[in-house]
Amino acid sequence: MSEHIFKLPDLGEGTVESEIGEWFIKVGDQVSEEDIVATMMTDKAAVELSSPVTGTVKSLAGEPGDIVAVGAPLVVFATDGQVVVDEPAAPAPATEEPAAEPVAAKPAPATNGAAVEPLPGGGKAVTSPAIRRMAREQGIDLSTVPGSGPGGRIKRADFENFVRGRTQSSPAVVPSAGGPKEVKVIGLRRMIAERMTAAKREIPHFSYVEEIDITDLEKLRQHLNSKNGNRDERLTLLPFISLALIQALKEFPQCNTTYDKERNVLLRHEAVHLGVATQTPDGLKVPVARNAEARSLRDLSAEIRRVAEAARNNTAKKNELTGSTITLTSLGKLGGIVTTPVINMPEVAIIGVNRAVERPVVVDGQVTVRLMMNLSSSFDHRFVDGYDAAEMIQRIKDMLEHPATIFIDA
Repeated sequence: MSEHIFKLPDLGEGTVESEIGEWFIKVGDQVSEEDIVATMMTDKAAVELSSPVTGTVKSLAGEPGDIVAVGAPLVVFATDGQVVVDEPAAPAPATEEPAAEPVAAKPAPATNGAAVEPLPGGGKAVTSPAIRRMAREQGIDLSTVPGSGPGGRIKRADFENFVRGRTQSSPAVVPSAGGPKEVKVIGLRRMIAERMTAAKREIPHFSYVEEIDITDLEKLRQHLNSKNGNRDERLTLLPFISLALIQALKEFPQCNTTYDKERNVLLRHEAVHLGVATQTPDGLKVPVARNAEARSLRDLSAEIRRVAEAARNNTAKKNELTGSTITLTSLGKLGGIVTTPVINMPEVAIIGVNRAVERPVVVDGQVTVRLMMNLSSSFDHRFVDGYDAAEMIQRIKDMLEHPATIFIDA
């Protein structure tokens, strides 16, 4: 009996270390070559690593949340051959891999993509970290879930259909009371926590709130939607607000800026790469609608919808989750009256959209019911003066209250 030391390979893009996201093995387990052993988290991706050998697990590098350096031992296997040490892989070429969809370190056996039966003998299922997390929370053995993806991969729809069927056929269970459950802050949640802390610590936030009468804008939106019978292409308020913001940025380019802290340089961008804060099952992500200034209303609407959905189902490419120059954030119907959004570093501004509600207002000396909405926005007070921030929001307000002007090139 001898040992095989599996070292953490280079996961690409100059990664020097990676966080253990999840182990699929434990000490004493018998592992076959190509079995998935762990998910490693980088800033941009969750990467599944497979075993390079068949053997017994002797030791693991740490627990989920621990950081492992590239080239450091990750797993030690007891094997039948002579002692072997895996060398770290050479730097991987840059690719546009999904930002959160796991990528196997070695190719999985190909299939025809048809639905497969549950894995026999409790074999390790191939799926994303998000689905593994949901399965753990719901006490579901993924080896019993049929997968319809390549190689029997379990897609989100497969998992949801399985849960739906189990719920319909199982009696309700009343959970017993107990002590608090410890939840380790790892993966995307850890990165969100670190970035939010850095943003609030380093950026002196200045917030500005303005109310806007969007009655006429909503009439235009409904009229345009009535001309298009495809419900999947229906316009929301977001692309109108985005176009108004893009117009305003022509007059206030200091808000379409990113700050390079290392060089102490502001980068004023001509292109508007619009970040759209999106809630996903894994946490908050900011997919990017690139070159938003060059898009029409319906094109921008479709692109916002596409990148947001890609972020939710973990199919977004790396360049679709980085490089935004200014961000829009909205809680939709949960938007409340006022919010204080946190700036998405290294940007210097974020525009927050609150809920639209009908309420009585005074128009031309008469009380009437209008559809009102607040914009709650934050700016980096180091680089954006309060007067300029307020004036930019006033420009957006004027365009949204007179929606024809959104489409007039200033």
